[in-house]
Amino acid sequence: MRFDLNQCLNLLLRWSHVFAGILWVGTTYYFTWLDGRFTELEKAPKNGSGAQEKSENRIWMVHSGGFYLVEKQKVPNVMPEKLHWFRWEAAFTWLTGILLLILVYYHGGLMTELEGSRISSGMAIFLSVVFLAAGWLVYDLLWSSKLFANETLGVVLCYILVVATTYGLFQLFAARAACIQLGAMFGTIMTCNVWMRILPCQRRMVAALKQGQEPNQAEARRAKTRSKHNTFIVLPVIFLMLSYHFPETYHWITVSVLVLLGWGAAKLLRRA
Repeated sequence: MRFDLNQCLNLLLRWSHVFAGILWVGTTYYFTWLDGRFTELEKAPKNGSGAQEKSENRIWMVHSGGFYLVEKQKVPNVMPEKLHWFRWEAAFTWLTGILLLILVYYHGGLMTELEGSRISSGMAIFLSVVFLAAGWLVYDLLWSSKLFANETLGVVLCYILVVATTYGLFQLFAARAACIQLGAMFGTIMTCNVWMRILPCQRRMVAALKQGQEPNQAEARRAKTRSKHNTFIVLPVIFLMLSYHFPETYHWITVSVLVLLGWGAAKLLRRA
């Protein structure tokens, strides 16, 4: 058997990317489920008793051979000795995904069609990098503005932008590359949400607690919104990454519909 370095790297990166993605998505939806249960408790009718108030921020669970009690504290009385952060899953998923994009599509020359391409392979790589950065910048600018204070309006405008972007990618790149490019743009937005909007907020919240101050709850809500966005973005990302095995999905209309279906599925999962 002949040793092929590119194939070995491809296989290693794919396994690493899938494994890290499972950890990231699993953690995201676990905390989403927890948050949904706490929201239900907070909205439940109160009888005014101390026991009822105490139970509003506690969730009982059973798994494998044990029982678990999770308590939600907006302002902890005592900082724990060890605070667990969930951040490296996102970074490793994105890094392995980008390395795969470089190895398979940039280095492999798969960004453009073999015949009849509108742009050169070099220009396709340049535009791919530009779109990765522009996707995050446009998303972050829009959701940081007061224009998107109305969530429904924000979702509609974002979907219009997604459809327009999908159409444009299919005009420039090879069909399969267009799917992967859109998935990479979504993944970049998710990772930037974690590292540039959620984690800095969490650090400031921890710093405030250490100084005996109450964390900024408005900032906490903004971070929670970005986390919520990630739960909606991730399902279209999975669809797009799996499209590699289904050539019949290589059409901008099909992809646009799959994105919308992914958002709908995420909405149902968040209520489960």
